[in-house]
Amino acid sequence: MLRSYLAFDVETTGLSPETDEIIEIGALKVHDGKVCERFISFVKPSEPVSARITEITGITNEMLEDAAPKEKVIPAFLDFCGDEVLVGHNILFDYGFVKNQAKLQGFSFEKQGIDTLKIARSVHQGRQSNSLEALCAKYSIVNSSAHRAYHDALATAKLYQTLAHYYESLQPRVFQPVPLSEAPKYVAEAPATPKQIGFLSRLAVQKKLTVTWDVKNLTKSQASGLIEKILAGQRP
Repeated sequence: MLRSYLAFDVETTGLSPETDEIIEIGALKVHDGKVCERFISFVKPSEPVSARITEITGITNEMLEDAAPKEKVIPAFLDFCGDEVLVGHNILFDYGFVKNQAKLQGFSFEKQGIDTLKIARSVHQGRQSNSLEALCAKYSIVNSSAHRAYHDALATAKLYQTLAHYYESLQPRVFQPVPLSEAPKYVAEAPATPKQIGFLSRLAVQKKLTVTWDVKNLTKSQASGLIEKILAGQRP
C-alpha cells in the first residue's frame, strides 16, 4: 500500500470531457493512512446544470451561483496535486476531465494513478456491480453523501486501503501506479443512456430503493438488467 497518495473525484454536467463541464472537485491527501490535507471546491459552469444532474448529485444551480470559475479552480487543484500518485474509482473518467481543462488553460497534467475500479474487477471477477456504492456496502464503508466529490473521494481512499489490506499480497501488480495517459480504458461497453438513468431514478423513488449503482460507471446492459430486476420485483 502506498504511504502517500491523493484520492480525488469530480462531479460533472455529463460524461464527455470535451463537451461537458466539471462542477465540483473533491480531493484529500493521505500520508501514512491519515488524511492530512483536503481540497473541496465548486466550479461555476457556463450554463445552468440540468435537473437530471441535480437529481444525481444533489448540486443545484443555487449552490453554484457564487462558485469560482474554472480558470481559478483548476490551477489551484493542479498545485494541490503536486507530485502525488492519484487514486480514483474509474479514475480515467475524472482524470480525463481535469486533464482536458488543464490543457485548455495551458497546463500539463501527466500523472501516475491507481484505479480502485480496476482493482475491484481483478479481485472480484464475475461480480455484478463494482460501483463505488456497491463496494462500500460490501466492505461496510460509510459514504455519508454519495455523488458529492469530496465524500466519494474519501470513500475511494477507504476502499483502496481496504482492498490493499485484503488483496495486495495476492495480486501486487494491479496495485501498482501506472501513467494515466498510457492506461487502457476499462469500460468497453457503451454507457447507460440518459433515458435509462432517468428511468432508474424514477423507479428508485417509486419503489423506495436505496441506490447502489454508479451512473458514471453503469453500462447499457447493466442498466437494462437493473431495470428488469426492479420491474420483476427483485432487489437490484
